[in-house]
Amino acid sequence: MAITYEWRGEIENAAVNALHAEGFGHRGLDIDWLAQVHRHSLGWVCARREGELVGFVSIAWDGGVHAFVLDTVVRGDLRRFGIGAGLVAAAVRGARAARCEWLHVDFEDDLRAFYVDACGFEPTMAGLIAL
Repeated sequence: MAITYEWRGEIENAAVNALHAEGFGHRGLDIDWLAQVHRHSLGWVCARREGELVGFVSIAWDGGVHAFVLDTVVRGDLRRFGIGAGLVAAAVRGARAARCEWLHVDFEDDLRAFYVDACGFEPTMAGLIAL
């Protein structure tokens, strides 16, 4: 299966909204992803198979040396083929090229094997306040 990864690749809102809804199990939304990533992200990575968007991750940042992984998603029928790890690897390269020193991610326990084992993140203590 040939997958391409594009740092700051072209995106269509409808495609990202459909992928996000399927991947995170919610109804389809009408988010302006293009405006959102241009406003808040250092970059984003698109995974494509034969031109079709099959994976996406956004990398937010603080304008300095910290970047943050958000919205990692791969189409359901293509999970467990390494596409998510490929998205994160491309994001790491993009953040490193932008001279970021730290790439942060938070995740639920069921994603530990993905982020720690497959992607190489080190576990850390963190805090969260639900708002």
